[in-house]
Amino acid sequence: MKSEIRNPKSEVRWGIRLGVLVTMAAGLLFTGCGKTDSEGGGGSTSGAASGGARKTIANVGSDTMLQLGMAWSEAYKKVAPEVNVEVTGGGSGVGIANLINGSAELANSSRAFDEKEVADLKAKQNKEPKEFMVGYDALSIYVHKDSPLNEISMEQLAEIYKKDGKIRNWSDLGVRNIPGAKGDEIIVVSRQNNSGTHHYFKEAVIGKKSDQRPDTVNQNGSADVVNLVGTTPNSIGYSGMGYKTAAVKVLKVSKKTGEPAVAPSIETTLDKSYPISRPMFMYTAGEPSDHVKRYIDWILADAGQNILKENGYVPLSKK
Repeated sequence: MKSEIRNPKSEVRWGIRLGVLVTMAAGLLFTGCGKTDSEGGGGSTSGAASGGARKTIANVGSDTMLQLGMAWSEAYKKVAPEVNVEVTGGGSGVGIANLINGSAELANSSRAFDEKEVADLKAKQNKEPKEFMVGYDALSIYVHKDSPLNEISMEQLAEIYKKDGKIRNWSDLGVRNIPGAKGDEIIVVSRQNNSGTHHYFKEAVIGKKSDQRPDTVNQNGSADVVNLVGTTPNSIGYSGMGYKTAAVKVLKVSKKTGEPAVAPSIETTLDKSYPISRPMFMYTAGEPSDHVKRYIDWILADAGQNILKENGYVPLSKK
């Protein structure tokens, strides 16, 4: 048997090649474990690498602002394609809760932070909420499109919605023979209690010292209210102005019974003649990061305000 002849130079070259292969494999493994958001790695903006990596803004909250938030998000992709704004609803309370616990960077809300929420954010993150008013919503009163009713007063709405209210039937308002209605009873549609719209309506219409009647049909979203009213001829409900469909009618509203009633619009909201309008907010926990601030600035500029107007909401000014 021939003895095997060793070549030290060949062994050295092979060792070098093997070392390079091991290093490359380790590098690939490390890269796979550290994907940026654009490569399929999870995450929010805080986990995105700088220098062109895709960034995600978790934007959670108000159902009143949901379709508006989605419209803003889609339009902003053309302005900043490296930023993905993920918009989800659930209600103003849900958005604020997500901001407090750190799972959202931007909360949409149709009401202001309350004192407890401010304290919770301070305790959780040692930060104060930063408020940005982004527009207005004229909270509209909806009835079925075939209802003969055309206007209502704030006083009458309170009597319909509050626990001890005196208006329970359409005949109490002089309304009779609603096409398709089953009986005379008013089916009262409301929002769930974690909704900023619910809180605003209760304070502005029912009153702080009164409770809402317990037999209201509560809906999770703004569109749900309008859809239910559109299929229930003897119902009444409230929702954002931008959610109107062909199946419903928007009532004019007067501040007092017997006074002129006003339809919700951009003009009547800005001149405050329409009595049920409120501001819409975005909140951050402390000062927003640069890319979140750029997004908010874009919303407050003409481009974002025009999209707000096109979607049935009221911009901050007439321009």
